[in-house]
Amino acid sequence: MSNNKVGFVSLGCPKALVDSERILTQLKLDGYDIVPSYKDAEIVVVNTCGFIDSAKQESLDAIGEAISENGRVIVTGCMGKGDDADDIRAMHPKVLSVTGPAAYEEVVGAVHQYVPHTPEHDPFTDLVPPQGVKLTPRHYAYLKISEGCNHRCSFCIIPNMRGDLVSRPIGDVMEEAERLVQAGVRELLVISQDTSAYGVDTRFRTGFWNGRPIKTRMQELCETLGEFGIWVRLHYVYPYPHVDNVIPLMAEGRILPYLDVPLQHGSPEVLRHMKRPAAAEKSLDRIQAWREVCPDITLRSTFIVGFPGETDRDFEILLDFLREAQLDRVGCFQYSPVKGAKANDLPDHVPEPLKQERWDQFMAVQQEISTARLQAKIGSTVEILIDEVDERGAIGRSSADAPDIDGRVYLDGVTDLQPGDFVEAEVTGADEYDLWAG
Repeated sequence: MSNNKVGFVSLGCPKALVDSERILTQLKLDGYDIVPSYKDAEIVVVNTCGFIDSAKQESLDAIGEAISENGRVIVTGCMGKGDDADDIRAMHPKVLSVTGPAAYEEVVGAVHQYVPHTPEHDPFTDLVPPQGVKLTPRHYAYLKISEGCNHRCSFCIIPNMRGDLVSRPIGDVMEEAERLVQAGVRELLVISQDTSAYGVDTRFRTGFWNGRPIKTRMQELCETLGEFGIWVRLHYVYPYPHVDNVIPLMAEGRILPYLDVPLQHGSPEVLRHMKRPAAAEKSLDRIQAWREVCPDITLRSTFIVGFPGETDRDFEILLDFLREAQLDRVGCFQYSPVKGAKANDLPDHVPEPLKQERWDQFMAVQQEISTARLQAKIGSTVEILIDEVDERGAIGRSSADAPDIDGRVYLDGVTDLQPGDFVEAEVTGADEYDLWAG
């Protein structure tokens, strides 16, 4: 076996996926080969997720499997910091190295330490594409614009793991976006912990791209990305007042009419205990104002039920909020204590059976809303980005659908397309989450 083969396991959210892509790109530049099996690898890197307990357990299981199957394991990611790192070493003492999130140099350095390799340059096999190594399909990519978060939500430990907000220089962001577009990417998914806070830490410093001055700010970023003529989708956007400024860009077709807004609850009292930065009433007003400017806007959000102290009245307020907001795409989690989170110290934790009951009820209400909103699309014509094609037909997504988390559009019997193609089709059917078109 040659001594330059590295296995890689990437867990967690798209932000962690981007971290994995950056590490893999550097390893490839350093002459390492990335292999898909434990047995072929000289060492395995596991990029962990530490957001909630179930994710931590998945990460610990993945580390254990890598040790069992390979024996030489480097751990990085959100579990690689603080008490979680101690837990990893206690449960898996054979781990060679443990580092935290975005620790690119340390991970690559550990690989060099334990698998020394002096590359022999081969121009036919060692080429790394200008856009770097990507773990997504060729036609879409995640574009991470910042790291960390300035909020201190009581249920979250992300700032403890990833630190305060650090915005990437807008010139660097735009150069990466340009490389991706030149490589054939048809959709850019803008991600961060708080996309609407982009540039706050730098006081919206002016940067340069292709000689042009551009402020490091969400609005200018969206305006400039919109010049590429591809889909630009915004994730993790807090409903601050200045977000209103990007809605006209959606109405004009310059970026997708889609916002992923993590609202978390509808009860003012629960939001206060969560230490969330936006009030429920203002969020409803803002949603209404957005729809007046851009009637076709798709709104996705996530919520937590069973937060400590959540009363029956709070939950009813949440359901009323859901019915009034009429959100298109919604995810819901049952509250799960996370080591180090301030919410653990709150009184009146909700019993597990009641959490499940509320989750079931919440999802039933949202399913009715989602079904009605999708049924209303029957007969309309939508633009679809194709993701897959086989002998049965094509599967794609409309502007309302982010990959992996939203619905899909099925074009049965349409086999003459390729992933990355855009096509317009009439919606002929719908269920709770997906559309059929032809």
